[in-house]
Amino acid sequence: MGVKIAILREQAAGERRVAATPETVKKFIGLGAELAVETGAGVTASIADQAYLDAGATVADRSAVLTGADIILGVQGPDPASIASAKTGAWLAASLNPFGERERVDAYAAAGLEALAMELMPRITRAQSMDILSSQSNLSGYKAVLDAAAEYGRAFPMMMTAAGTVSAARVFIMGVGVAGLQAIATARRLGAQVSATDVRSATKEQILSLGAKPIFVETIAGIEGEGSGGYATEMSEDYQKAQAELVSGHIAKQDIVITTALIPGRPAPRLISDAQIASMRPGSVIVDLAVEAGGNVEGAVAGEVVERHGVKIVGHRNVPSRLAADTSALFARNLFNFLSAFWDKDKGAPVLDAEIGDAIRLTQGGKVVNPRLLT
Repeated sequence: MGVKIAILREQAAGERRVAATPETVKKFIGLGAELAVETGAGVTASIADQAYLDAGATVADRSAVLTGADIILGVQGPDPASIASAKTGAWLAASLNPFGERERVDAYAAAGLEALAMELMPRITRAQSMDILSSQSNLSGYKAVLDAAAEYGRAFPMMMTAAGTVSAARVFIMGVGVAGLQAIATARRLGAQVSATDVRSATKEQILSLGAKPIFVETIAGIEGEGSGGYATEMSEDYQKAQAELVSGHIAKQDIVITTALIPGRPAPRLISDAQIASMRPGSVIVDLAVEAGGNVEGAVAGEVVERHGVKIVGHRNVPSRLAADTSALFARNLFNFLSAFWDKDKGAPVLDAEIGDAIRLTQGGKVVNPRLLT
């Protein structure tokens, strides 16, 4: 029998996604693997147990699924106690939040698991299809616009009627990564007048290509804002001051603002102050996609929609989970693309190389081994 892959039912509060779909189950079986799915794993993502059975997997309780499993797949990292029966040396691949859940990582090490944090996947060309941050952020950017539209008491597009004209909503996107680009595209599709900003000057062309207006500080030269691996870095005080002044004047005229700025392993940068919120007209909406990392918006509350100065601030937790069927499909493909890329036909199992393996491996041989957790 080939490698046994266990698919866990997510236990984190509000998590509706699942780490495998019938599509990826079939593909893994095609590689020679045995698939075991925990009962009910896909229900909240609109996948019945029978669909996994039809795809060739077994469906059982967690204990049976974990018994003899060589690879454990999840969306979020499981409670170590809930996988205590996993065999020594088994791989655990999921989004493991190593900087926020260090004790859990230590527990994985103590249990002898080889924990692989999918969110640490290097941003290199060959790993694009394995990048869970990009696949999930794409749909988060889309959902953020829909959430804003649901809270906004007016229409998005300009409408010309016999009774008069309705003006287009003005939407401002702060942070033009994967989520920001999709937010721009979605707001444009809905007919809004869209503008966007980012600390990386290279994004200006991307903003223009989507039909939006770039809002950039032009007076301070030589600040690119591009960190390693394509991530944004924090800016100098001069740039931050100039950007804050430019953005303040722009924000006051906006109906909807969506913030998407994240810095891996660090608290989210503060982009919007209470004073800037107060400058917006009543009925405006701000969506903070970074609320779980500390928030880009002063006063944003994770898991709540709050109102300040007549402005609604939307802080939904786990936005990808709000589109669980689609985000699960993409997450599952990321995991399959990752494991299949390293599949050794002779061994009938994946064998990681150094470039990707060393980047995402947190624990091995009973120890925490990732350099980013050892400094």
